[in-house]
Amino acid sequence: MLNDSKPDPVRSNLLASADAQGIRHGYFTRAGGVSQGIYEGLNIGTGSADDQALVAENRRRVASWMGVAPDRLLTAYQIHSPDVIVATGPFAGERPKADAIVTDRPGIAVGASTADCGPVLFADPEARVIGAAHAGWKGAFSGVLENTITAMEGLGARRERILAVLGPSISAANYEVGPEFVARFTGEDADNARYFTASANAGHAMFDLNRYTVDRLRRAGVVADMLGRCTYAEEDLFYSFRRTTHRREADYGRQVSAIALEG
Repeated sequence: MLNDSKPDPVRSNLLASADAQGIRHGYFTRAGGVSQGIYEGLNIGTGSADDQALVAENRRRVASWMGVAPDRLLTAYQIHSPDVIVATGPFAGERPKADAIVTDRPGIAVGASTADCGPVLFADPEARVIGAAHAGWKGAFSGVLENTITAMEGLGARRERILAVLGPSISAANYEVGPEFVARFTGEDADNARYFTASANAGHAMFDLNRYTVDRLRRAGVVADMLGRCTYAEEDLFYSFRRTTHRREADYGRQVSAIALEG
């Protein structure tokens, strides 16, 4: 039986300042969905093994909250890349492979699906250009954030006006990595050592993906903030790939973060 509750996304105070200019956003949680079992809640993961009819209903509920038609809630086939696409309407056929979407078209909600990686929503309220990026460590490290900003500029945005907010993602307290991971980051820039602290396990470290992401955004010249919500720790609200892995569960759901220009 369908759950009659409604989605109740977390919102950013920074992005909410753009509401008066017709920009709507939400970092959706598990609340208000119809999936059951390990997917309980608002699982929008078309790549999960969940009943796809339930996933479709969850996505419809998100689209309704965002004020767009279901086929205008756009999420890419994410591949942990630096690639960005410009959306002008509903996707025809299979979803494109990319990790960020930007648009200047009203009535389209662009989103990023996550389950520990960082969802970043972007807006230039004056130019009415928006974007959404899926920024796990690979995407952030390889430039998806900067590429999203550049793509928005191609639509008329100016980076000094762009607001960018990192939504719920795994916190440093729950993100343990191995020595090869640390070496990759410090080899690229010795200053990246500041994003790592000692782990209880010898040779390992805890990685602050949130701080790394926001720092990259600020260096790129945008106004950046983060919600500071941990997907791993807040089990009632968020899906988490790493939590699922630690529990040896068969699969996991995905939440979505989305932003739209009202018509």
